[in-house]
Amino acid sequence: MPGQHTLDETESQVATRLAGMDLDFEAMAVTANLFRAANAARNQMERTVLAKSSLTWTGFVVLWVAWIWETAETREIASEAGVSKATLSGVLTTLESRGLLERKRGERDGRLVTVELTAAGKKLMKGLFPEFNKAERHVTRGLDSEQLPAIAEYLRQITQAARD
Repeated sequence: MPGQHTLDETESQVATRLAGMDLDFEAMAVTANLFRAANAARNQMERTVLAKSSLTWTGFVVLWVAWIWETAETREIASEAGVSKATLSGVLTTLESRGLLERKRGERDGRLVTVELTAAGKKLMKGLFPEFNKAERHVTRGLDSEQLPAIAEYLRQITQAARD
């Protein structure tokens, strides 16, 4: 039954099924576990922190990008959030209807749309982010804190390699 196997059982079955094939099993394990870890962390954040504010992961990332940069173009937000412009449009509509952000058309080029947080959006992010960071600490609690900078750098390298 899907979802009923432990990680060890799954990795053992994969090794058995793919035995004899000329594959880089370590690269496969890193990539598969990176995907698992990202999904597990995202799900944890959505269930424990973001649900309290009725936010999805994508909604949070959109607010985060606009909060950090103060003003962000929609194409930049879509790229940062890893979503299509169509998906972003729906998320922006939802967040705008909640009074958390506003869109502005470019004065010179009406096709250019920027996003800024409203006062309510800034207040939400300022209050929410410490809780989000507490959840980040929770999902990394099993790692040696001295190794966190190196792990973060390895993940940056994987991200860059995937983009190249």
